Amino acid sequence: MSFVRLPESVVSCRNLVGGEWVSPSGASAQEVRSPYTGALIGRAPLTTASGVAQAVEAAKVAAQGWRVTPLRERTQFLQRFRTLLETHLERLAHLAASESGKTVAEGRAGLLKGMEVCDFALSLQNLDGGAHLEVSRGVTCEYRREPLGVVVGITPFNFPAMVPLWLFPIAVTVGNAFILKPSEKVPLTATAMGELMVEAGYPPGVFSVVHGAKPAVDALLEHPDVKALAFVGSSPVARHVYVEGSRHGKRVLALGGAKNHLIVVPDADPELTPQAVVDSFTGCAGQRCMAASVMLAVGDVQPLVDDILRRASRLEVGPGMGALIDRGAVDRLETAIARAQADGARVLLDGRGKRPAGEAYANGHWLGPTVLDGVRPEMEAARRELFGPVLSIVRVPTLSAALAVENASPYGNAASIFTTNGAVAQSVVEGARAGMVGVNVGVPVPREPFSFGGTGESKFGHGDITGPSSLDFWSQLKKVTRKWSTRTDGSWMS
Repeated sequence: MSFVRLPESVVSCRNLVGGEWVSPSGASAQEVRSPYTGALIGRAPLTTASGVAQAVEAAKVAAQGWRVTPLRERTQFLQRFRTLLETHLERLAHLAASESGKTVAEGRAGLLKGMEVCDFALSLQNLDGGAHLEVSRGVTCEYRREPLGVVVGITPFNFPAMVPLWLFPIAVTVGNAFILKPSEKVPLTATAMGELMVEAGYPPGVFSVVHGAKPAVDALLEHPDVKALAFVGSSPVARHVYVEGSRHGKRVLALGGAKNHLIVVPDADPELTPQAVVDSFTGCAGQRCMAASVMLAVGDVQPLVDDILRRASRLEVGPGMGALIDRGAVDRLETAIARAQADGARVLLDGRGKRPAGEAYANGHWLGPTVLDGVRPEMEAARRELFGPVLSIVRVPTLSAALAVENASPYGNAASIFTTNGAVAQSVVEGARAGMVGVNVGVPVPREPFSFGGTGESKFGHGDITGPSSLDFWSQLKKVTRKWSTRTDGSWMS
């Protein structure tokens, strides 16, 4: 039984620079192996500073002509790209799954979510026309949205298509030249999207792909012609990117990790709640910053816990839940589970040693759904992002105690309340510290144009990465005040 179509041959990725696919000089190659089987599916260059400089220079040249291209014309390129995404949806979904460990359905969903951001960017031709106002007799003020120049997106392994699609459709549509530096663990999908950007007809250099690891990131952070940089990844790296990018005078928005809380109270819907909790902590094998990490069980909710266990235990790794990105992730999570046991937690459901049937998957990276009970707020399992299909249940007596645990977390991505009581829901909406709050929603990711962004250690920088506030990140407003003659019938300004 096959859960995903792996590439038929090893994909040799190159950088997209000035509209051409090039192998950067002096770059060694890194192998890409599928989390499903461990099979070699690709190679990508580890670009050095000289290769980064080559891409930035090509983008800088392209930015000059692109910035003066009318907004309506820019959207025509994006419309062609979006059509190509639809045409190649299934191929890209399998490609994203093969290199990240997602299920194909999750790969497809990520592309569709990314296409929503394309739709938002396409709407700018009608919605973002600036402003013009006569502020006094004979005096007008207006603002014009202008691009920054060369901008960069550094994206993570867990969403090879979706997170890049959060960034570059908006950035290029407002007139920037964009360089995508995907995670070195998932270069294949980024390469495929680059091919579609070329096919869509974007001028050479408007969209670039630079493969590599930390040296490439550092070179982008330091390059004087890079004006803005968006990052999605772990909190320690997000903080580093924010500090270093800001130190070099760049505009930076860096999204980090999370420790998300699902608050479950006794009156929660008995059918909706268990499935939402299971979907939240097992989706993408728990490798997403919006996954449920902690269930705050308020009072007697044991029947709901029992149902969560029943549903999670029926989930098959492979067809129902994908693989972890690499062997290091498996080792780290198994160590964390053992440490939680040593600290006094009970393992109600143990996913260690689970894998799909069949020799083809013997070398894949697997961990089944795992549920820990009796976790205390001070334990590692309740505080640190584990980034896997592990749910930690923290028992609390009251809703106030649950909110106190949520508020104490240094992270601030997501929190959800499961209840049938509107007053209880509103108290969590008002009292939760997280930047994205759900009511009976296990993964409260807003739909566009409502923007994505957390608080605390989950976000470094100002604004959100999608939606209206992203426009201000990727551009600047030029304010123009005009007066053509002296007026005697107006205010002091006239």
